[in-house]
Amino acid sequence: MIKKQTLKVYINSTSIRSACGNTEETLTSIFNKQSAIKTYSNIVPEKTVAIGKFKDSNNFNSILFDSIDEVLNNSDLLDFSTTLLLVGSSVGGMATTEKVFFEENSYKNIDITKHTIDAIALVLDEKYKFLSTRSFSTACTSSANALKTAKELLSIGAYENILVVGADEICQTTIFGFSALGILSDEICTPFKTDRKGMNVAEGIGALLLQNKKYQDSIELVGAGTSSDAHHIANPDPEAKGAISAIQNAIDDANISPKDISYINAHGTGTQANDSVEAKAILELFPEDIFVSSSKANLGHTLGAAGAIEAILCVKSLHLQKLLPQVDTRNLQHSINIVNDVKETTLKYMLSNSFAFGGNNTSLIFGVPNED
Repeated sequence: MIKKQTLKVYINSTSIRSACGNTEETLTSIFNKQSAIKTYSNIVPEKTVAIGKFKDSNNFNSILFDSIDEVLNNSDLLDFSTTLLLVGSSVGGMATTEKVFFEENSYKNIDITKHTIDAIALVLDEKYKFLSTRSFSTACTSSANALKTAKELLSIGAYENILVVGADEICQTTIFGFSALGILSDEICTPFKTDRKGMNVAEGIGALLLQNKKYQDSIELVGAGTSSDAHHIANPDPEAKGAISAIQNAIDDANISPKDISYINAHGTGTQANDSVEAKAILELFPEDIFVSSSKANLGHTLGAAGAIEAILCVKSLHLQKLLPQVDTRNLQHSINIVNDVKETTLKYMLSNSFAFGGNNTSLIFGVPNED
């Protein structure tokens, strides 16, 4: 049997919008170990919660369009007419529905087409006229799964261009849901620390243009792996079987070994369960000196957008050949090598983890392309 040759997949244009600001502001905040998380005592009754909001939280679509314009302007495309749009989101248009309900105290004027998971794709398609669109909602792995699908489609030449967008707008349904689970911190989250209190829910947008074309600053999406441990609706398998499987599947897909990976962008939410399981998986598969960090203390947990945003952070880190430091590295519970300061070093491959409710796990591997 002749094995069909697969095409390489490159990330050629990106943009981020986060609580820290635009792409450059987000990178600057991370490299300077600055956080955009703020505390609020007027959202959840009798609770203080720390969350990450856009500087202009009332204008989500405008921020979304600005992000997509950045990708288009920095690409080789004139428009998106030959581009497949894949959107990953945890809440879709729920925030739009909430605004109508709270303003009018009624469901009467709610437009259901603006509520569904594909609401973001519909808004983008109306403005930019994509070849076709699809939407993913697998909680906090949504945009990571969209990236995996993009890789699979481009590797067989099904499309010329695929735009992956991870986008989640903050809404009260989300905040109250995580509060009910008892995992919202009242201060900036502290991933992997002994005294960590929980996560910071946040809003964010990450957009990546993937193509088979290689340019001077292209970064290759070399591997993608998934798993579903289905251990619990909200908690990961404590033995880390699902996390280990997703990571190993990504490594196998990339046709490399764990020792080839220089850095791990951890899911690192700051909850007791997630951090313990992720640390267990890392120590199971990698040497203890592999570099690890989480950006959740900088910009919060952007839910369905996290996979896309953190993929871009890996892309930028590979461009700059600089490690991404973590905000707080004191009193760590686990013996993983958390990056404390910005460090220039030789970086070839990076792993990014996304773990979601229901045991849905996705790992992606990015690399500096080989010289032709």
